Amino acid sequence: MRNIKLKKPSLAFWHNPRFRYGSLSTALLCVAIALLIALNGLFTAMEKKYGWRVDCSFNSITSHSEGTETLLAALDTPVHIYALYERGNEDLLLFELLDRYAAASPLVTWEQAPLSLNPALVSRFTGTTADNAITKDSLIVHCEKTDRFRVLDANDFITLSIDYDAGSWAYDSLTYESSITSAIAYVTRETIPVVHMVQGHDELDANTTAALEELLLSNHFDVRYGTLSAMSLDPADLLVFMAPVRDLTDTELTIVTDFAARGGALLFACDYSDPIRSMPNYQALLRSYGFLPREGVVVAAKEDKQSYFEGNRTVLLPQMQPTDATFDLMLNGTTTVLLSTARAFEMPDSTDPQLTVTPMLLSGEGSYLRSLTTGSASLTKQAGDPDGPFPLALEAYRFSETGDVSRAVIIGSSAALTSEYYYSMTHAQEFIIRIMEYLLNSAASDLHIMARTAVRPGLSAEALTLGSLLLVAIPLAVVGAALLILYPRRHR
Repeated sequence: MRNIKLKKPSLAFWHNPRFRYGSLSTALLCVAIALLIALNGLFTAMEKKYGWRVDCSFNSITSHSEGTETLLAALDTPVHIYALYERGNEDLLLFELLDRYAAASPLVTWEQAPLSLNPALVSRFTGTTADNAITKDSLIVHCEKTDRFRVLDANDFITLSIDYDAGSWAYDSLTYESSITSAIAYVTRETIPVVHMVQGHDELDANTTAALEELLLSNHFDVRYGTLSAMSLDPADLLVFMAPVRDLTDTELTIVTDFAARGGALLFACDYSDPIRSMPNYQALLRSYGFLPREGVVVAAKEDKQSYFEGNRTVLLPQMQPTDATFDLMLNGTTTVLLSTARAFEMPDSTDPQLTVTPMLLSGEGSYLRSLTTGSASLTKQAGDPDGPFPLALEAYRFSETGDVSRAVIIGSSAALTSEYYYSMTHAQEFIIRIMEYLLNSAASDLHIMARTAVRPGLSAEALTLGSLLLVAIPLAVVGAALLILYPRRHR
């Protein structure tokens, strides 16, 4: 019988043992691994360069807002950022946000520069105040063209709020983006605003206002003290009256009104004990902006415990109102301000079409005015005491005959501007800087960048529903995949 040779069935090339078990398979595996590593490196570089990475965080902490994108689009000078974080101690969310800044504008660059490896940065960027001191885990935002810089640390990235139930402070929001964007806006600014602190009328002196001066210097305002007759005023400057108790002369009043008519801005601190009635020129200046001081000290209602601090009904926690100056503060939740022994103001009649006046801070419901000049030191409400709520701070702007706009703010407690204790306990510093920016019409003040929630919100009923569905869907998906694989092999 004739031998018949059976032909071996042909195997697919990927089933060939040479490819499956030999040196060729090892080489192909190495090539595949190298290709995957190269692709990973390529996509990582592209993510950094073009900001392709998707922000999946619950608070979108590494995403840009429209305000930042607008500023970066208009940027015309390079800005370099030094991240002074040690290796292994990086703030990954902050670094990813910096990557997005660099991706959004070729003029923004950054590098990680640990202080242990770059000690020369301390001497190169020496701050004039403690707030500008360079420490580890901070950022230095620098513009070589203007030779200005700003140092940002954890205090600039976190805001606190009062937990009234617990009687303590709690982390409220993260302000990475707003702080960095504001710093970029500052270091690229062409001119530095000048704040003139008026002297010569027994105002608060330089020693009393030292904390305010330090705050302004650390935020890069130029602070100068002097008498009105010796000042060289520019309409781009700011004139500050810190609770004067002696009247302006006619000549000084003319200097101030001429300054205001050219678009100059003014800030007034007005304590309840200031003798406004015996200062007709100063009173006329206040009234020209619709600021009408009332006599007496504001006392909070005893039952309204959220309107005063630690049982002291003359240390007020006023309600912030939405205005041009306070809009960003309310957006970011930085609204806690303390006013001690505060003076109240009246709202003017709206009879002047050139003037607009808006309350910034209001006392609580049930508050009242108590006169302490009648020989009685009692804070108990008496018959005839005016009822609140009262404006405790006002903002105003007036159009002059030349079309210039003069802005003004008055606040009924100088301690709110000068107390380091209040600085540490409240959002007084943010409030002061925002007022300065409003008065000087600073470009950086209109960014409207919302702070991000610092703490993940608790689960809601809707969130539980989604979680329950996922708990059921994931095991079912695994079972379904197993059936798809095992069903063709059921007869083996």
